[in-house]
Amino acid sequence: MSVYDFTVKSQAGEDVSLEQFKGKVLLIVNTATHCGFTPQYNGLEALYKKYKEQGFEILDFPCNQFAFQAMESDEGINKVCSRKFGTTFTRFKKIKVNGSDADPLYDYLKAQTGGEKIKWNFTKFLVDREGNIVKRFASAVKPEEIDAEVAAVL
Repeated sequence: MSVYDFTVKSQAGEDVSLEQFKGKVLLIVNTATHCGFTPQYNGLEALYKKYKEQGFEILDFPCNQFAFQAMESDEGINKVCSRKFGTTFTRFKKIKVNGSDADPLYDYLKAQTGGEKIKWNFTKFLVDREGNIVKRFASAVKPEEIDAEVAAVL
């Protein structure tokens, strides 16, 4: 099993198979628009622009589970991210990452990295071109701090 076996929801609520990202290096991130870590959107976008031509994708999963810091609708979140931070990477429908109604993708990501629940917004998972999870990064780890690790996997 790999991340490619999962189907998630687009912002419009349509099914999206992660198989479409097969062969790319992925950074999967749960995000929020009103969090102390929200400025990381700038670093994520810089990382994306730097490596997208080499097959790098960022998959953004907004989550309102932590202190209600992603309270807008999916459309509202997209507006904030594109206008305030200029993000151009793929953003999906808002999800839950912990608990009985957590998205199955996040249950898998947690299980593959020791089983620890997601502690906060902006937890990051680096995935290689074969769909294997290379490393999990805590919320406080800034995108620019993982640049070398992304480059190594590319």
